[in-house]
Amino acid sequence: MKLTLRSFELLRNAGAKSLVGAVTTAAILSSASLASAAEKSKKPNILLLVADDTAFGDIGAFGSEVQTPNLNKIAQAGVRFTNFHVSPVCSVTRSMLLTGNNSIEVGLGAFDYSVYPATKGKKGYETFLTNDAVTISELLRDDGYGVYKSGKWHLGGEKPGSKGPLGWGFTKEFGIYSGGSNHWNNLAMTPDFHDPEGLTKKRVEEWTLNGKPFDRPSGIYSGEIYTNYMLDFIKEGAKEEKPWLAYMAFTTAHFPIQAPEGLIMKYYPKYLELGYTGLKKSRYESLKKHGLISHEATEAPFNNLTKKWESLSQKDKEKQAKIMATYAAMTEDQDNRIGQILDYLKTSGQLDNTLVVYLTDNGPEGLEPTNPKTGNPELAKWIENQFDSSFEAIGTANSENVIGTSWANAATGGLQWWKWFIGEGGIRVPMMIVPPGGFSEKYDRAGEKSNAVVYVKDIPMTILEYANVKHPMTKYKDRKIVAPSGISIKSFLEGKSQVVRTEKDWWAFELFGNGYVMMGELKAMKVRTGMFGDGKWHLYNVVSDPSESRPLEGENPAKLKEMIALYESYVAKNNIIEVDADWNPFQGASE
Repeated sequence: MKLTLRSFELLRNAGAKSLVGAVTTAAILSSASLASAAEKSKKPNILLLVADDTAFGDIGAFGSEVQTPNLNKIAQAGVRFTNFHVSPVCSVTRSMLLTGNNSIEVGLGAFDYSVYPATKGKKGYETFLTNDAVTISELLRDDGYGVYKSGKWHLGGEKPGSKGPLGWGFTKEFGIYSGGSNHWNNLAMTPDFHDPEGLTKKRVEEWTLNGKPFDRPSGIYSGEIYTNYMLDFIKEGAKEEKPWLAYMAFTTAHFPIQAPEGLIMKYYPKYLELGYTGLKKSRYESLKKHGLISHEATEAPFNNLTKKWESLSQKDKEKQAKIMATYAAMTEDQDNRIGQILDYLKTSGQLDNTLVVYLTDNGPEGLEPTNPKTGNPELAKWIENQFDSSFEAIGTANSENVIGTSWANAATGGLQWWKWFIGEGGIRVPMMIVPPGGFSEKYDRAGEKSNAVVYVKDIPMTILEYANVKHPMTKYKDRKIVAPSGISIKSFLEGKSQVVRTEKDWWAFELFGNGYVMMGELKAMKVRTGMFGDGKWHLYNVVSDPSESRPLEGENPAKLKEMIALYESYVAKNNIIEVDADWNPFQGASE
């Protein structure tokens, strides 16, 4: 045993009769000190929880009537970010989440379910993750982490030239490659549009377990099967005594709208009573009351793509109320599954050394197959011919419902628009972070609600900093990569900074020919006529005006001009292809 100064003092003061006891005491103290130092230097685990197609106002921690006690615990232990932005569609967000790069830099300048014809085959528009970036899963694996993914991938693997999770550093994986599937069985959520007979039959979804085909059993809900496999991965990894990253990518609440029967009808009376307008107003008021949007915020104006509740028949009202109740049940089930994971981590002693991040990939899905403006006639016909559209079937494996534009609009509360759109309802979503130790120690920011400006590509940089893993920036092993532009949130979480992004840390984004620039609290945006905009630039303060109903370009033309110039520099740098003003991505939507 090496004697420290403290050990020597113990020996000197003990006297001859208790010399052995003093040596023993000193050894214990020395061992405890070493153990404490080792514990402090231990790499944290990372639990990355990603919900699918979930609105800003959908979870209890963000003012919802939906019961989410486990997400509420995350909110109480950590920080709720109320000015957090993603892309308006799934895979594009996920590309930034795993790399810290802009989506067009890594192949996701296009969304695989609706590709503008002129972009096909062009660099940056591959619709899957390319080798132009390195993922955090690769970097953490190289650092000795076990890296697990369960659920949705949607970044390639089934397409030529693309890779699944194992090709991107994950050491264990389970789930689907595509953007979604039936929640009860192995059927796909859409037909094969490329098959001449695709509209006359159901399609089987490909499932994998560690890169090999998996025979998905019927009758087990998606949240249950995904969570069970993730827990298995974490338990297996614990035997190896490695830190881990668990990428828990739920497919709730992505369509088809299906959920466990016992969770559905508890919400039905509420939505039947409120209807579309009532729910939107209720959530707007709740968001405002709980400080999740500004006290200056005004209600979002009526969107003419939505229906008025009063125009529905009683039968249709009942059906719509049950569909929305099923959507709420999907969120409650997800919360239950998150509770399973948190409970296991707590009982196994791993929770205190785990960084927990929760977010959703975009706003709620407003695709409505029968809607002449936002629908797809072929998809509508397939659903009508292949599934049971009755009230009784809603939520079951043989149903294929969507919440549609009206419920999607209502779900966002004080925001406007939904998935596919760059309005706040499509790109502002819930995000919460609990740093290691936050669940049990006195964390200074616990329970805080922050309107700090944060972007999805900031999360991977935060994860790397907590793991003390350095990003290689421009070269990874034998390949050149594009340096990420995300900013770590760690200093903010530790109270060393009150901001994450200043005005200097602006970002720009484009998809479907619509673009915006975010600079501090200001957002300049332009939406094409083909997606129901006016094709002109507008300026908003999205903190004081989250419904984007008070344009500021007349008051501050110089700022708008500055932001447009930044956007144009982004377009030029990334060779972004201009989209025809009248192109409609919904009616061209296919795989």
